[in-house]
Amino acid sequence: MSRNKTAGYKGPYGYQKRREGDGRSCVRYKCGLTNTIQDVLRQRPGWMEVKDDGEWDFNWCDVGWLRENFDHSYMEEHVRICHFRNHYELTRKNLMVKNLKRYRKTLEREAGRIEASKCDFFPRTFELPSEYHLFVEEFKRSPGSTWIMKPVARSQGKGIFLFQKLKDIMDWKKVTPCGNDGSRSEEQRDETQVESYVAQRYIENPYLISGRKFDLRVYVLVTSYIPLKAWLYRDGFARFSSTRFSLTSIDDQYVHLTNVAVQKTAPDYDPEKGCKWQMQQLRRYLTARHGTETIEALFKDVDNIFVRSLQSVQKVIINDKHCFELYGYDILLDQDLKPWLIEVNASPSLTASSQEDYEMKCCLLEDTLHIVDMEGRLTGREKRVGGYDLMWNDGPVYREDVNLETLGSACFTANTHLGCVNDRKKQLRQLLKPFPGKKRI
Repeated sequence: MSRNKTAGYKGPYGYQKRREGDGRSCVRYKCGLTNTIQDVLRQRPGWMEVKDDGEWDFNWCDVGWLRENFDHSYMEEHVRICHFRNHYELTRKNLMVKNLKRYRKTLEREAGRIEASKCDFFPRTFELPSEYHLFVEEFKRSPGSTWIMKPVARSQGKGIFLFQKLKDIMDWKKVTPCGNDGSRSEEQRDETQVESYVAQRYIENPYLISGRKFDLRVYVLVTSYIPLKAWLYRDGFARFSSTRFSLTSIDDQYVHLTNVAVQKTAPDYDPEKGCKWQMQQLRRYLTARHGTETIEALFKDVDNIFVRSLQSVQKVIINDKHCFELYGYDILLDQDLKPWLIEVNASPSLTASSQEDYEMKCCLLEDTLHIVDMEGRLTGREKRVGGYDLMWNDGPVYREDVNLETLGSACFTANTHLGCVNDRKKQLRQLLKPFPGKKRI
């Protein structure tokens, strides 16, 4: 629908009304991406795309647009945008670890070591070149161990490599020279800056399926940091490497990097089969191998990662009622079924690698829009919306089947069903009234 066909007076929430006189609000959206989200937005009843400098109510932007425009944009009460201003506090690899370390120290000081130990879910990590000497001390404690180097602000596996000898990272040893007070002279500021990396202890004993390494991509939606309100999506997937795992070939990215952007370039990559398992398939496999109780405990540990990582940045993220964030968490399991947080993505890939992947991401995005609720159809008291389960709402949200009287304080049984049946269509029929002029889902 073109813009001039919907021109007219604004409704009570700022949305433009249709001229047909049916009273329906038209949500004007802007989208800076050309993948699945664009398809979902175009198919959303009552939503209209605006171009260039047109006024909008909803903006699914990339982080580049956010950096350039957020501080210069006036947003009315109803407007929503898909990133928090300083989302990078959790999604830049070095800042994520910095915030987690600080949060762990706070917990140890205020609640004791046992509580702080619940944050021991990320590998030993150092930022280079600034923490090079600390890294060397740690490296020498375990000679011959494997480490992985990652640029702090790149994605899709770019710039990542493994190493086992210090000589392999000499390029990152030199720190840009500073004065005694930490300042830099004009001449020094003009020197080429060394790109920041993190050196991270490599998980040498990953859980393998058919001899191949994999990690989990899980989606968490945060609609507020103050108070913290977070939703966990039931679907997700495991991303597999295309080559059997071995530490004797640390230079082979197809062995060690599970990113789809990397794996699809492998010589034997089959685009029909892809390199993913749906989360339900993985959970069934693990349950069959290890039993229901063990896998329930594993997924509780994964829930703990989501909550603790969000709490670690809760006080530093600039909360804004206009903002929400769809995070893509990358989780790795080791042979002991311990989950490790690898990184958090502010712009998880929405490009589909298969028809199944496309359908899953469309459902994810549709449900994200249901929760953001530009149409005003929710009450705010929902514990489930489509494939999302409310995990945290200024405190833990427990499952309906949990008896709180018998629930021990040390047991966190969240209202989450990661990898369980996702009967989202049935749930949405019960929850949402149909859009005007549209049949029920």
